[in-house]
Amino acid sequence: MTTLTLSDIAARHLLTIIKDDVLTITMNRPNKLNGWTMDMMESLKEAFSLANTDENVKAIILTGVGKYYSAGVNLAGTLKVMPPKALHGLIVKNNQRLFEVFLNCEKPLLVAINGPAIGASVTSATLANCIVAADNATFSTPFSALGITPEGCSSYHFPRLLGEENCQRMLGKEGWKPTAEEALTVGLVQKVVPQALLMEEANRIAQDWITNKEERQFLANSSLKALQAANTSESVQLADAFMSAAFLKAQARFFFTKKKYAPSITFCMLWALRPLWARFL
Repeated sequence: MTTLTLSDIAARHLLTIIKDDVLTITMNRPNKLNGWTMDMMESLKEAFSLANTDENVKAIILTGVGKYYSAGVNLAGTLKVMPPKALHGLIVKNNQRLFEVFLNCEKPLLVAINGPAIGASVTSATLANCIVAADNATFSTPFSALGITPEGCSSYHFPRLLGEENCQRMLGKEGWKPTAEEALTVGLVQKVVPQALLMEEANRIAQDWITNKEERQFLANSSLKALQAANTSESVQLADAFMSAAFLKAQARFFFTKKKYAPSITFCMLWALRPLWARFL
């Protein structure tokens, strides 16, 4: 049993174990609900890049530790104060690179959802070969409520995976948050097991893949080329949405409901002053 040789930052965010040719990557920031800050996203990129070239890795399992699989992208940890045009470009770059981590994974990938998953942690999981979920898992993609557009190739991939009606339920105004069993029924996940048996089942599946020489592939027969194209276009649309009045107003409302008044006031000011700074986009 060995581990990946990670940088100090990555080692603080991820646990890695290679056993019987299976690499298990565990997000290890339970006190932050395994949220995806820039450091977490860069750590995932580093681990997947190492796995691609490691001959001892024949399959990969991605999971989380704690109550949550991941609370998704932490906006406060990814956005910086800078000129509007530069910020727009940064959002495009960061979003595209995040999902390229999963699209460029060359080994069969299994995502083991150990608890609630939100936003990008849901959409990225669907870019794996397979998703196995604990029975306490839930899946939330609250893009409409946040005033932003879908990401993670979901505008292309979700209709193929879930069907148009269920896709709209998750990505649209309803903001449907399926349970593990509901996710299984509509095709979002491929297997549900009791929480205590999640990693045992994940390792069994991974070992079967190795025995049967499973190749890297995508659910719903989606092609890599089409997913890459979706990621590129979605990243631009997302950046546009982040700079929109609807997003700024939604964020101000969201932080106010959470009694986080300082960021709420900040977003209110950005919303009010948008007619001025938007000229520099």
